[in-house]
Amino acid sequence: MPNFTSNTYQMKRKILTFSNKISRRLSKPEKKFAVDITYGILASGSCLLTDVADQLHEPSKKINTVDRLSRHLEKGIPASAAASYLRFFGCR
Repeated sequence: MPNFTSNTYQMKRKILTFSNKISRRLSKPEKKFAVDITYGILASGSCLLTDVADQLHEPSKKINTVDRLSRHLEKGIPASAAASYLRFFGCR
C-alpha cells in the first residue's frame, strides 16, 4: 500500500520550494499568498477560491480566507514576482 502522507508531504515541499523561488523579493504577506494560492490550486485541481480555501485547512472561516485571497488577486502580480517567474523558466 502506498504511503500517501509521504507523497503529499513531498508534493507540498516541491510547491513550497517553487513558490519561495518566485516570491523571494516579496513582502511576507505576498509570499504567504503565493504559497497558499499555488498549493490550493494544485491540491484542489480548481481555481475557484472556495475550493482553494477548502484545501488550505485554515482555522478561520472559509469566507475570511476567500476574502484574503480575493484582496491579493485584485492587486495583481508584483513585477518582481513576474520577473522571478520568467527567470526561473529561462524566459529572460
